[in-house]
Amino acid sequence: MSAERAGVSEDAVLGGKLIVRQPRRGHRVGHDAILLAAATFIRAGDRAVELGAGVGAAGLALARRVEGVAVTLVEIDPALAALAVENAARNGLGDRVRVVCLDVASPLKAFAAQGLAAGKADRVLMNPPFNAAQNPSPDRGRRLARVAAQDTLRQWLNAAARLLRPQGVVTLIWRADGLGAVVAALAQGFGAVTLLPVYPKPGMPAIRVLARAVKASRAPLTLLPGLVLADAAGRPTAEAEAVLRGNAVLALANE
Repeated sequence: MSAERAGVSEDAVLGGKLIVRQPRRGHRVGHDAILLAAATFIRAGDRAVELGAGVGAAGLALARRVEGVAVTLVEIDPALAALAVENAARNGLGDRVRVVCLDVASPLKAFAAQGLAAGKADRVLMNPPFNAAQNPSPDRGRRLARVAAQDTLRQWLNAAARLLRPQGVVTLIWRADGLGAVVAALAQGFGAVTLLPVYPKPGMPAIRVLARAVKASRAPLTLLPGLVLADAAGRPTAEAEAVLRGNAVLALANE
């Protein structure tokens, strides 16, 4: 069956370094996934888990950037999980990237049954649903990917804390106007919080915030200079292009 007939498109991301199959309708891969990968520090030999992976763009971008890392993609939607499996194989990453169809809110024993034992991951990255429930999309996939319940962030960070080894690191992306909720949630079980705002243009309010935090750390919060996506004329900035198309990393990924 062709991608067209199946309602699936095949798209180049990361400047063509990845090819991803994704639904033509519903939530689609955007800047957030690539920014999340670019904000995640990782070395060869590390084990990473991406929660809410969708078709796998962020986790695959991470695996593409660093040879020798093992990535597990966790996705609740079976159709998206199946596409993530295809995408890992399509990009020659099937030996280092595996996919688990699982709800992030599942108990620890459900994660363990899928080979995700507590305290073993070096890195957890995630792009949780972060929109309010008013006027939700009629598309189920888009709702799952984008609409948050009141306790969504806490649930996802609890899952990250269980999966991470001591001093393991979580990286996430969230709405900039929800920064207070991010800082409050990370205060429970994490420290050394480092924040990087993302601005659409100079002089405009931030639209996203990237956060990194260390499990059980007591180090203070750090606020980094932000990333500006486009100049006043709407042209992508050199820094944004280097990250979104050239596989460069953000300051959060430096350790």
